[in-house]
Amino acid sequence: MYDVIDYKIYGDDMQTVEIELDPSEGVRAEAGAMIYMENGIQMQTSTDGGIFSGFKRMFTGESFFITTFLHTGAGKSHVAFGAPYPGKIIPIDLNLVGGSFICQKDSFLCAARGIDINIAFSKKIGTGLFGGEGFILQRLEGQGMAFIHAGGTIIKKELNHGETLRVDTGCLVGFSPSVNYDIQFIGGFKNALFGGEGMFLATVTGPGIVYLQSLPFSRLADRISSAASYTQRGESKGVGGIGSDILGGLFGGDNNY
Repeated sequence: MYDVIDYKIYGDDMQTVEIELDPSEGVRAEAGAMIYMENGIQMQTSTDGGIFSGFKRMFTGESFFITTFLHTGAGKSHVAFGAPYPGKIIPIDLNLVGGSFICQKDSFLCAARGIDINIAFSKKIGTGLFGGEGFILQRLEGQGMAFIHAGGTIIKKELNHGETLRVDTGCLVGFSPSVNYDIQFIGGFKNALFGGEGMFLATVTGPGIVYLQSLPFSRLADRISSAASYTQRGESKGVGGIGSDILGGLFGGDNNY
């Protein structure tokens, strides 16, 4: 048994999904994702299946606990959840993809009550070691709507039987179980070391649906970290940073400039 929920997605780069619940309907969400909820909705936080289920979610990048928002009142009521960083919220109807969908860890946002979040292990050692997401991916199982989040612009590809796409390992968001997922060495010494794309690419072969993201969170974090490091290096040179030293030398008669 699963809950049939209606929803609306608001925003562009920092999106919010608002779920409409009828009496006795519920939605499950990652802890801390809720923005607001209307009267009649109660929160029920648990491990949802015991300690082992909580640890399984932690392995996939989610929190130990999961919260169910249950509509216990009359009429319709709404609860909304927000994306954790700039990007898009992707609605997945599990009924249309065979009741299962595989996605990158830490991408789950919320889902209709009745959908489980499980571990999906990579079948091949090479895929696990070099596939960008390690051995563990998330598998969403059940019926109804699930919502995942990814960074930047989202591209949906519908691959035909035998059609293959090579993707940067960090840009692969999720795919239907019918898609074959593997990794491939990029080839060429200069390509591998200086191409800026890493040494491996993910290969996905149809049939099935594949979602891609233009801005993996790892890239965003690297840029922020690099900018923060540069700022700290500048501050360590003084209030004005390196630029002040150069200007001071130019106008102060320092012959070193």
